[in-house]
Amino acid sequence: MKRSSSRRALTHGRHLLMALVALVLLVAGVWSSWGTAQHVILSKGREHGTITIAGCGEEMCTGPYDPDGTATPRTGMTIEKSVAVEKGKTLSVVVKPGTAEVVRAGTGGLFHAWLPLGGALVLAALVIGGGLGLTRCAWAAAAVGSAVLAGTFFTM
Repeated sequence: MKRSSSRRALTHGRHLLMALVALVLLVAGVWSSWGTAQHVILSKGREHGTITIAGCGEEMCTGPYDPDGTATPRTGMTIEKSVAVEKGKTLSVVVKPGTAEVVRAGTGGLFHAWLPLGGALVLAALVIGGGLGLTRCAWAAAAVGSAVLAGTFFTM
């Protein structure tokens, strides 16, 4: 039996909608990751040093900052609170230019910065596999997203 044109249009519309949902998930993951990731990836020429965690609030932790090189140490620098941040711990960091905020440097910081993208890849894999029927592409997206999530867990 021949498929009707309305059935084909409905199928194409569904595929287009699912592709759009997957694209929005991935763009949102990159967008939310890039705010932190840019400081870790493009750290050449930025101020590097260490922060010793003195205390933590609801969302941020503070502590004294000891820069590498000749810059002067500062107090009251902040870092985003995460499971790996605890009082008394010393972390290698990069200063966000023009702020009193620092982000974690190194491999742990890189994985932590891309954590939202990892979650978005896992979610998009469900849409890609279930909504679009692209099983291999879905498994690849899920594998990459899971690798980022696991990398964050093991490097923090």
